[in-house]
Amino acid sequence: MTAKPINIRLTALRRFAVSITILNLLGHFVLGFEQSWAQPLVALATAYSIELLLGWIESRTQDSQSPFQGGLVGLVDYLLPAHITGLAVAMLLYANDRLWPIAFATAVALGSKRVFRVMAGGRPRHFFNPSNTGITLTLLLFPWIGIAPPYHFTEHLYGWADWVLPVIIIISGTLLNHQLTGKMPLILSWLGAFVLQAMLRSHFNETPLEAALLPMTGVAFLLFTFYMLSDPATTPFTLRGQIVFGASVAGVYASLMTLHIVFGLFFALTFVCAVRGLTTYVSVSLTARQMILSPSTLLKKAG
Repeated sequence: MTAKPINIRLTALRRFAVSITILNLLGHFVLGFEQSWAQPLVALATAYSIELLLGWIESRTQDSQSPFQGGLVGLVDYLLPAHITGLAVAMLLYANDRLWPIAFATAVALGSKRVFRVMAGGRPRHFFNPSNTGITLTLLLFPWIGIAPPYHFTEHLYGWADWVLPVIIIISGTLLNHQLTGKMPLILSWLGAFVLQAMLRSHFNETPLEAALLPMTGVAFLLFTFYMLSDPATTPFTLRGQIVFGASVAGVYASLMTLHIVFGLFFALTFVCAVRGLTTYVSVSLTARQMILSPSTLLKKAG
């Protein structure tokens, strides 16, 4: 009897969804998250509703399978990306006690997957990291909204417990990206380039090296590194592409810091994703144009 092949993407999504759910539960009960319980619930309700609505519209317009088919397990699996996006937005944004900014960011995140697409591998793919895009646009449009303070991930942890959560994130993130997503070259490139940009900023801008490296010691940086930056759907698959992508995000981050622009991690990732999407679009367009105008194609048309 032949074993059923493992769907690596689905396995990664399930593990990621479980991890971020546990982190949110621990955050509100133990760690000291400062957002209200209503905000993740609103984010999830918005994410599920929009994902199902857009999926239904897409299935009707493209004559594809409806997300409502496949039973309860199929529906849950279909909603995993929306679940992850909603919880990430609610966990990272801080909008005081207001709920609509969280709903807005979640809606933008889910909508970006359908709006910003390029043809890759014969089918349309989104190139913006959904949750990062929703967060970025919300920060740009509403200056009074900020990022959740990094200390709230460990606000209620003391002594040796301060080390437990970062170690768990590093180990689980490394296993996830090594075994399932294959994004460890990207992560290592990003980390190496981040250290390099800190050294260069310290040398040329007289920024204290300790201050430039300080973000790496926070839980928020670890979550960004292992669970947002390495999104398999919006990052390159090749070794060279991953190295360039990770180093590029660090380079843009350094430029933003030099210009005294806050929230550099999120803006840098959005910028690099936009450039990658644009270059992919241009590359695909030029390839299609060359195929149309190639002599063999023209001869076939003439024949």
